[in-house]
Parts: sequence; structure tokens; C-alpha cells
Amino acid sequence: MKKIIICLFLSAGLSGCHVYRTYERPDTTVTDSLYRQPVVAGDTASIASLSWKELFSDPQLQQLIETGIANNTDLNIARLKVKEVEALLLSSKLAYLPSVSLTPQGTLSSVDGSKTSKTYDLAASADWELDIFGKLTNAKRGVKAALEQSEAYRQAVQTQLVATIANSYYTLLMLDKQLDITRRTAETWDENLRAMKALKRAGQTTEMAVAQTEASKLSVDASVLSIEQQISEMENSLSALLGMAPQLITRSTLDNQRFPESLSTGVPLQLLHRRPDIRQKEAELAGAFYATNQARSAFYPSITLGGSAGWTKSRTCLIRCIKSPIPDSGCFPLSAHWFSHFSIADRILLI
Repeated sequence: MKKIIICLFLSAGLSGCHVYRTYERPDTTVTDSLYRQPVVAGDTASIASLSWKELFSDPQLQQLIETGIANNTDLNIARLKVKEVEALLLSSKLAYLPSVSLTPQGTLSSVDGSKTSKTYDLAASADWELDIFGKLTNAKRGVKAALEQSEAYRQAVQTQLVATIANSYYTLLMLDKQLDITRRTAETWDENLRAMKALKRAGQTTEMAVAQTEASKLSVDASVLSIEQQISEMENSLSALLGMAPQLITRSTLDNQRFPESLSTGVPLQLLHRRPDIRQKEAELAGAFYATNQARSAFYPSITLGGSAGWTKSRTCLIRCIKSPIPDSGCFPLSAHWFSHFSIADRILLI
């Protein structure tokens, strides 16, 4: 009867401390009309479901984006962070298994030139922590949440990288178009200046008109130099994004660009669900939830089963031990030890 009462109290305590609960999304009031604007029901397909290859059909731009995804430093750091958390997740899963240690040792001794005495020792021990109060479980769930957070961060970095490369590429195309127009404008001002000088020699215009025309022509020439400088700076910036040394960027023209004829925004909630920064913050909230559960589990004692065995050349000793160490919470330990000792000459007998 006493054992039944103890089990009932233990079950009630475990059900009340919530250490085994999984993370659940908080209940919030969600609306598709946050600013009280009418929502038009339409196709659920949105621009967020399209691949970047469908949005950017320029082959040269696609090649630049693939190079950036492979070589960009920030994205490679994000990938390494994902691998780091994957290793932590594997470590948290292995924590469920018992830990085994083996300590071999040998000694050679001789006194006053006597025959050398050889002694061999072999000690082995194993410990296994029972996850009764959910400490290991919450640690593993917390690492899983951290893995989701790292993966969302990697996706956010990659999305930003693709957008930046595309924006820099189209900026280069725009500058190329501006440079072409400015150069043709400079050629027109050259012809205009020659005509004004001819008119002045014929007495049909004044020196002031010639000077104004020459000033306008020099202003356009300066614009050409400025645009060329902007193109050079943009190519250097894009090369840094691609993880390459500054170089000339091979590109198409602005007139040859083709984009999808129609793009649908879709349902706003779906767009929010696809945003990696929002998924990263939700995974961070889940990690904090499991860290709280793990802290609650630390108030309960940790129970560890341990066993050890030792062997020497002339004696064999087997020690079996089941124990519960003193927990961090300050509870008194409950321990029991059983020792079995066997002495055999030059033989091993382990039970």
C-alpha cells in the first residue's frame, strides 16, 4: 500500500511539472486584414513558391547566382553553423546510451637485479543515466530547435544573397544603358559644338553661345567618366559577393531581359509562413521553451546505474554497483553496493 501511494504521488508530480511537454504555438488572433483593408480572395499560389531560376531567366545571371551560392563567405559560415548543430544533435542522441571506459595498465619492476616482475591491470566501468525526469529529452528537443533555427538562418542568408546578386546585376545593366545613352549624347554635343564654332566663324553666333555649348559638352563627358566609375565599383562589389577577385562581370543587356508576365502575391499568411526570419524566431522560442523544461528537470535527482570490473595477472575482481549520485538539487542519495570478489591464480572468471 505504501509503494502504491508513493507511485501515485510521483505520477502526480511528473504530470504537474510539464517537463515532458512539447512546444506548441501560442494561440493568437490572426487576420488577413490587419489594417482593415478588404481582402480579395484569389489564387493561393504566390511569388514565394517560385524558384529563383523561374524569376531570373537570364543564363548569365543564373550562373552568377550559382557561383555566389557556392563561394559566398557568409553563406558558407551559415552552412558550417548548421553542421555544428547537427553534431550537437548527434551528441544529444548518444547521451541516451551508457558511457563505457577502459583503462589498461602494465608495470615492470625489478629490485637489486632480481627477476623482473610483470603486473598487468585492466579496469572497465560503465555508467548509464536514466532519463526519468526528462533532462536528456528536453536537451535533445532543444538542440533540434536550434537546428531548425540554424537552417532558417542559412536560408535567410541565401535568400538575401540571391536578391543582392540580382539587384547588383540589374544595376549593372541599367548603368550600361545609361553609359550608352550618355556616350551618344556626348557625340551629339560634339557635332553641336563643331557647328557652333563654324557659325561663329561665319559671324552667325556669338562667343557666349559657343562657350555655353562647350560647357554642356564637357558636363556630358564628365557624366561618362562618373558612370564608368560606378560600373567599376559595382563590378568590384559583385565580385566580392561571389567570393572572387575583382574582375569584369560578363552580362547581357537590359533590352534582352524577360520576366514572368503575371505574379501573384497569394495569401499574406502563407507569405509570412515562408519567411525564414520568422521561422528562425519561432525556433528560437521553441528552444527557450525546452531550456525552461530542462531547468525544471534539474530540480529532480538524476539516477545513474554504474558498474565496474577489474582484472590483474594473479587476481580477478568483479565489482557490480548500482548507485544514485548526489544530485545538484541537494537531495540525499540512495545507493546500494554489491561486491563479488573472486581470487584465481592466472585465470579469469567473470560472472
